[in-house]
Amino acid sequence: MLRNEVTPIPAVLRRAFTEARILVAIPALNEGPTIGSVVLKARQFASEVVVIDDGSSDDTAETAALAGAHVIRHARNLGKGMAIRSAWLYAREKDHEALILLDGDHQHDPTDIPRLLEPILSGKADVALGVRWGKTSGMPAYRRVGKRVLDYVTAAIVKNSAVTDSQCGFRGFSRRALEELEPTENGLVIESQMLVEALERRLRITEINVKARYDVEGSTYPPSRHGLEVLGGLVNLVSERRPLFFFGISGFVITVGAGLLGIYTVQLYRNEGVFAVGYALLVIFLGLTGLLAMFTGIVLNSIKKMTRPL
Repeated sequence: MLRNEVTPIPAVLRRAFTEARILVAIPALNEGPTIGSVVLKARQFASEVVVIDDGSSDDTAETAALAGAHVIRHARNLGKGMAIRSAWLYAREKDHEALILLDGDHQHDPTDIPRLLEPILSGKADVALGVRWGKTSGMPAYRRVGKRVLDYVTAAIVKNSAVTDSQCGFRGFSRRALEELEPTENGLVIESQMLVEALERRLRITEINVKARYDVEGSTYPPSRHGLEVLGGLVNLVSERRPLFFFGISGFVITVGAGLLGIYTVQLYRNEGVFAVGYALLVIFLGLTGLLAMFTGIVLNSIKKMTRPL
């Protein structure tokens, strides 16, 4: 991955961005107080702005439309993943050159859009990931810790990948990325899924330092719930994409635990003459479970290799 430092965008490039077919998509849920200003700022750098109203109960859709956005409404709340999938399909249908995703709560600064577009429109990258810089972004300490945990888990899926900010929702995609990536997750883990697929398909990825605000209200998810949902989704991604790693490591740990408990059971019998039936049964159960998990990992990994496109 490459990382671009914060640099101003010349006015001539700003005009070039507005002349290109750029779609800015904003998933939104009950963002009535902020969505209007986000849309107005985003329109300066896009040929079209679309707001995906994911079942809001306030005036998000009406405000976005008044600000000049095309609005796609979900009849009920389907999750951020479904909102992004709606934006993805719309971008494909309209044959846009690039897609920018950002949140509607004003955490992201729309004036950073040109900086995400520059490597995409110049042909240097297929995916431009916004990176919120730790302490300099004003991110609370507990969020930084949670973010790094999710970054490390994402990196484990794609093997040796230096993932700086896997959860930032501010990112850009080229036409190639729009055609090759297929977002399928319904929940918040979709952002990790898109990154994993981009790395697996060897798309060119660059990282762009972006500004982020944490003094605004608007998140519909408490940070703890957000983190647990994404972590659960990442576990599923690991099991699907790296079955040998997931099942193999799990099975090995369980088998080792069974072995240690077995040694303790034997020592207990030798030293005190007591045969712990419960421990013995647990050793058998854990041992069989561990071996089955490792065997499952080997089988699934073989199947994955055989079904991999040439």
